[in-house]
Amino acid sequence: MQNLSFTYSPVARSVAIGIALAALTACGQTGDAEQAQTNQQPPATSPAIQEHQALVKPMQPIAKLEQSQKRTRVAQQSHMALASHYANDAVYYEVQNSENYQKFDNLAVISVAEQPVSTFSADVDSASYANMRRFINNGRLPPKDAVRVEELINYFSYDYSQSANQQLSEEQPIAIDTLLTASPWNEHNQLIRIGVSAYQPDTDIRPAANVVFLVDVSGSMQSQEKLPLLKQSMLLMLNQLKAHDSVAIVTYASGTGVALPATKVSDKHAIENAINSLSAGGSTNGSAGIELAYSQAQQGFIEGGINHVYLMSDGDLNVGITDIDELKHRISQKRKAGVQFSTIGFGTGNYNDHLMEQLADNGNGVAGYIDTLHEAQKLLVDQLGSSLYTVAHDVKFQVEFNPTMVSEYRLLGYENRQLDSADFNNDQKDAGDMGAGHSVTAIYEITPVGKPGLIDPLVFQQQKQNKMAVKPKNEALAEVRVRYKKAQSEASNKYTQRVKNQDFTHFDKLSTDDQFAIAVAAFGQKLRASEHLDDLAYQDIIEWANSGKGQDQFGYRAEFVKLARLTNTLAQQNNTPQPVQLPEHEYAVQPLPVTLPARINN
Repeated sequence: MQNLSFTYSPVARSVAIGIALAALTACGQTGDAEQAQTNQQPPATSPAIQEHQALVKPMQPIAKLEQSQKRTRVAQQSHMALASHYANDAVYYEVQNSENYQKFDNLAVISVAEQPVSTFSADVDSASYANMRRFINNGRLPPKDAVRVEELINYFSYDYSQSANQQLSEEQPIAIDTLLTASPWNEHNQLIRIGVSAYQPDTDIRPAANVVFLVDVSGSMQSQEKLPLLKQSMLLMLNQLKAHDSVAIVTYASGTGVALPATKVSDKHAIENAINSLSAGGSTNGSAGIELAYSQAQQGFIEGGINHVYLMSDGDLNVGITDIDELKHRISQKRKAGVQFSTIGFGTGNYNDHLMEQLADNGNGVAGYIDTLHEAQKLLVDQLGSSLYTVAHDVKFQVEFNPTMVSEYRLLGYENRQLDSADFNNDQKDAGDMGAGHSVTAIYEITPVGKPGLIDPLVFQQQKQNKMAVKPKNEALAEVRVRYKKAQSEASNKYTQRVKNQDFTHFDKLSTDDQFAIAVAAFGQKLRASEHLDDLAYQDIIEWANSGKGQDQFGYRAEFVKLARLTNTLAQQNNTPQPVQLPEHEYAVQPLPVTLPARINN
């Protein structure tokens, strides 16, 4: 739950007691109090924020609230009625945020002479993007550690199969494509883009699925953007499952229970009733819940089919966890036994992003975050096949740079996906999976030999490069290697492709996919305060993204442009407390901080 602290100015303090008394009086009333009306205009906001507030609709109530919540609502109305009479005495409601994010630094610039090989795992998670959007929609820039650049890039779909000229199938489940272009934020540097697209089979041939929902019903899940939104999300996903699939629901709070044993989706009414009956209360024994969910998954296990546990929670596992490493090990063991584990995050204030990502990684699942019903539609309806049906697993990338052509490089994102060089050829080393229709994009920024860099070159290496001053156009800058396993296979396949100078494409000639991916990569770096983009303006990113929107069937890219515009405004305000009008809808998530309206002169 969120903790609120109040900072009162002297005049505002003088009415605090009156506000409290009015709230208490209202709580005892049985009818709804009418909110006081004023002619006072709300505090002015910037044009970008006004446009954004007009586009973002407040969250609608999902279930009928209890009478006690109704009384609380009356108290809030009385509070606002009294508060509207006071001006220039701001009260800022500051959330004491206990959200948990993994702390990490941006990947450093690497000297090719010292370390010519870079190795990392694929990542198809999208939680960071949706969580970032939640912060910006609420009028605040996200914490630096909440931003994982690769998840921002890979939130969007890119089709690399056409540019790679490869026909995808079960036997050839991924297509790989590379691109060389200029860096738009450093005139001396270039970008290498690596793109992988996964096979999208007909959904009618998908194997039967054994799905277990592990639902957090603890007290921390009571707020509207948590359990009520979670239940609606489950109902959306249910409509995408096939009649021969099965669903089980396990709940956990202070204790655990089976809300629904394995039930065929053909009995949809029983599943819907079980979902609608879920309610929150108690502390959070997540470890016991995971054990019970695996027990249910084992009972309904489908040999040769899909067996998947979905943890749906704010990640606030406050009791029952004595050893996170042991829990991750347990999930890894079950993964090897054929049960995948995904996490879907909800809510604000106590969200444990770090834990949710770790658990999904160890379960070869997807880490997602749902802040709106639209995100539930994208993640659990449009992309359900991607999370359920794996077409390539243990996907790894390795890039070897030519020291006679490239002096430095840095990978944008993937900080917690780094692997040792030897891991690339080790088929026992786990890596990220790619589901049906997934795409993975990775971007390197490189400094060509002879261009200004950030690291002083080694003396003898410099002499060697000077002897190679004249370089043929077909000389390779780098060799890209991608290793993956086909579904149901334990032996890996390797694909190799070289990036050459002659492959260079001018930035203004890029495809819409590439323009957009580079714009998102720049946006993520700006949010993470990368020193390499200090001179880049958000307006440039907005222009690139606008040029790269392409067809944009569902408007996801257009939404990104709106977020970038709002971020530009928020960044100009330096993320300091600004007057923000309270949302009109009584159940909406309130932007913070809040300033009281001005006093009315009688």
